[in-house]
Amino acid sequence: MLASLKSEESSGQMQLVEREEMEDEEDLFEAIDKLISQGINAGDVKKLQDAGIFTCNGLMMHTKKNLTGIKGLSEAKVDKICEAAEKLVNSGYITGSDALLKRKSVVKITTGSQALDELLGGGIETLSITEAFGEFRSGKTQLAHTLCVSTQLPTNMKGGNGKVAYIDTEGTFRPDRIVAIAERFGMDPGAVLDNIIYARAYTYEHQYNLLLGLAAKMAEEPFRLLIVDSVIALFRVDFTGRGELAERQQKLAQMLSRMIKIAEEFNVAVYMTNQVIADPGGGMFITDPKKPAGGHVLAHAATIRLMFRKGKGEQRVCKVFDAPNLPEAEAVFQITPGGIADAKD
Repeated sequence: MLASLKSEESSGQMQLVEREEMEDEEDLFEAIDKLISQGINAGDVKKLQDAGIFTCNGLMMHTKKNLTGIKGLSEAKVDKICEAAEKLVNSGYITGSDALLKRKSVVKITTGSQALDELLGGGIETLSITEAFGEFRSGKTQLAHTLCVSTQLPTNMKGGNGKVAYIDTEGTFRPDRIVAIAERFGMDPGAVLDNIIYARAYTYEHQYNLLLGLAAKMAEEPFRLLIVDSVIALFRVDFTGRGELAERQQKLAQMLSRMIKIAEEFNVAVYMTNQVIADPGGGMFITDPKKPAGGHVLAHAATIRLMFRKGKGEQRVCKVFDAPNLPEAEAVFQITPGGIADAKD
């Protein structure tokens, strides 16, 4: 009897924790439906949803020119909608103290390796884009697979307690790897796979449309991670030569802008992998004549840039290449059958 009472009590606490967490979540974004209470026509709200805008925060991330491009929305309507959204969302200045409080909502997701977590200040963080670049076989996709599982761990186990969206441009997603990694973390592989939504993109336009379609899913369910592996591959195929470079970079900038908006709108972590290009013009004094693809556009969009390189055997080395709040340092990790783990000497 006592035992059953205890279990009831603990389950009650569990529900309470979940309820509280849910309330915290709600504060992060205002659903677009709330515009109706501000006197906006329900039909117009439906048009916004059809265009992939599901939160007021998301609405504020669009220019008026973009919004008037939506079928059935005149300039006067757009002005009225934006005015109503501004009443619901504070888009002005806040104090540094408020900004610090806002940063409290950042979730750090474990990579599976303690050394790598320490290098990253706790793990891959939400509200930002983490980019990993390096040669093939340097462990970028392996980290993506490990994050697919670790994101689903509860927050007290350094997880993100949320679902994962995976956009694959290179055809390297392997569900059987997820099964092995889930077993390492002691999780049910079937449930883990059910919490991952996966899409294979074949053109850069397809990739962009998949990102646009994500807003609908993220507004309904608790996602914590978006993986794009790799972000640049299709741009390198669909645009060729110097003549198309300007257009390529412009389209790439739009896609990266969409990704950072997803990160901030839904409090998810964005992990993207990037390829490297040979830089033969680097001169003879540069020891490693490879640099990340995507140029300055990609360099400015990524919040945290990590450089991966091969170590000895199964070991890999990760170096913080650029980050606003991390020192430049290195960590060694290992690729195991159960995903990314600490290196064994």
